[in-house]
Amino acid sequence: MPDCLTPRRLRQTLVSILFSVLLLTVPQASFAQDSNSSADHKSVAPAGSLAQDNNIPAENKPNDNEQLFRLERISVAGGAELITVHARLDGLEPSPDRVGSTDAPNWVPLVTILRDTLGDRDPENDRLRYVWPLTYTRPSTRQRILGAVPFLYTRVGNKQNASSQAPPPVLDLAATHRDVWNKIFWTALQNVLLDPYGVPVKASSRSYQHNISAYRKSHIIRALSVLSLYEAIEGSHVFSPSEFSKIQARLLLTDKTFGELVGDHNLERFNEKAIEKTRDDRGHNWELLRQRVEAESLIFEPLQMPDGSATHALVWVAKPDLIANRGRRYDSRFLNIASPWSDKRLLAWDGYTETRYFDAESRTVPAETAGARAVEMIPLALYGLDNPKIPMVLVDFRDGLNPKRREMSRRALQDVTRNILSLSTFGNLSYFLGHTVFDFVTGRRGMDVNQPSRVRTYSQLKLLLSLNQSLDPELREEIGKRLEKVSLNPLENDLESEARLAKQQYEALLAYAKRPDGLPAKLDRDRRGEMVPIAHGRREQLFFPVANILSFGTYTHREKATPDIPERLDLARRLEYHSRFLREVARSSGQIDVAWNLADIKRSLQFISEHGAAAESSTAKAASAIFLRTEDSDTRRFCLDSLGRMTNTKAKTELLRLSQLRDLDQAGKDLLISYQDALPPTPVPIASSNRKPTSSRVDH
Repeated sequence: MPDCLTPRRLRQTLVSILFSVLLLTVPQASFAQDSNSSADHKSVAPAGSLAQDNNIPAENKPNDNEQLFRLERISVAGGAELITVHARLDGLEPSPDRVGSTDAPNWVPLVTILRDTLGDRDPENDRLRYVWPLTYTRPSTRQRILGAVPFLYTRVGNKQNASSQAPPPVLDLAATHRDVWNKIFWTALQNVLLDPYGVPVKASSRSYQHNISAYRKSHIIRALSVLSLYEAIEGSHVFSPSEFSKIQARLLLTDKTFGELVGDHNLERFNEKAIEKTRDDRGHNWELLRQRVEAESLIFEPLQMPDGSATHALVWVAKPDLIANRGRRYDSRFLNIASPWSDKRLLAWDGYTETRYFDAESRTVPAETAGARAVEMIPLALYGLDNPKIPMVLVDFRDGLNPKRREMSRRALQDVTRNILSLSTFGNLSYFLGHTVFDFVTGRRGMDVNQPSRVRTYSQLKLLLSLNQSLDPELREEIGKRLEKVSLNPLENDLESEARLAKQQYEALLAYAKRPDGLPAKLDRDRRGEMVPIAHGRREQLFFPVANILSFGTYTHREKATPDIPERLDLARRLEYHSRFLREVARSSGQIDVAWNLADIKRSLQFISEHGAAAESSTAKAASAIFLRTEDSDTRRFCLDSLGRMTNTKAKTELLRLSQLRDLDQAGKDLLISYQDALPPTPVPIASSNRKPTSSRVDH
């Protein structure tokens, strides 16, 4: 008889059950964050909009029927504000409170960001904190259980109502390193404690983790798209360009290994490269798809976001061409759909069709145009253009399983190799080589098999269907139904459910913000946590995250609440602000005297000289670079003064290097000599300004 009831086996079984329950009940990002999270998620009663309070400012324009986005700012006790982007989602079915109303816009809150202002209006000491995609909710118990079922690649229904608890944020912009510790913790938990208990436990836990990660990723992409659209359409009224760049870069980096550890000074550069790559991918896929469609005598129609960017495309066939091209040779490369010329179903098509009018030169014209001929159009497929290799079919109007099979090819291969066969590209050379060759061949041949996941472009398509008012409602509904059937994640909800949940979660968040023991208390704890690197050295700081992980998140070190914390945080944030600005100036191209406002540069240098004795080495390097790239004597004098006040070794090294430069102009040499021979003159105070330096660049 198998030895299945020994104490060791029983202990292993109990541990396996314990951690399986832990995976199903605890959010993935709960460890290494806030030990008082249970206090942050007490049940609260639904509350009305805080914008109705007379003492709380709000920026709303509900009467503008042409407006697509609106911004709402709500004050939070303790010195912070909630900034929410609302979108007009008239593409969705009317909610119960709007049934029978044809004029009232369907405003849905989509993304909320918390900004810690320290209670003033000066942007120099602001800090962005949490990001809430309001469509991102805690899955229901049924969704969690089914999300752990291996090889279950389908949606299982919608979550009906959001919890009265505060919604979960996807990211803390001021403490992204916590996500790294979370990933390390869950990876160790999976490999050390769960994988040894056999394939069933291993496959279930890994499937659940994959679904949770994909669900979070899809809503991060949605939040990123909403913020990008808002910036492009409405312009930035609250966030500065540098803040928008930081938000977008941090959201993008959540998909990168250890991306949360990227320093703030590299965020703008990363964001610029990511935007450029996205444009290249779209342009590349646009041309591949358009050329292939035209070569097959089909019709290519791009679908545009409200900002004009084409993220998806529809492929149509004209019904008269079905007879004219009967039996024609068909090449499915890059299209990955069946031939329309040999499909008898299209001749008796009873699905969605559109009638369009063309002139003698086959150009689309209005129906009333003289000589226009009517042509019945049948949609064949919808494609996403944001994938890095080939355009991906998202909706096949003749074969609903076609896109799903292609998406499942990658997921099934991963689940079999990792969860069943325990193979990985890092630990098995043969598998790595075979995987690489297979990806190369299929990518070159345009075969949509084992390609990058469609999560990104699916998420964007959901947003496009909600916002795009140019699509025929019947076509939009048809695409939406087919799109939901393609989803592989049991945790996902459909568009109407997400809009309903977003409204409910926004009400819960507002109620949480009004409670003294809610968001204001959490904000106070975050500030005391922010004081740790200010009050402790690097050696002590290394101990605190380790203690947090070893205690399973129950211990989180924070400084004691003292009256001087706001003042010390104000100074530290201003120092970081001016240092970051000087580094940005130093990295820019062109002549500093022309491209930047010298008054802002002098103001930052003056702040460093007065308060930045402990400034970092990168700040010293930036001050030295500005000295060499400006011809303004006052700016150069401020550079030398700030270098002389810094206590780090790099500042002294830069001063020595400047004094030894032989190709330095004579004015710079004279200034260095006068600075070395005597104390630097006291800088003339620069008038303070609340304008952010990133917006102080002037036109050439």
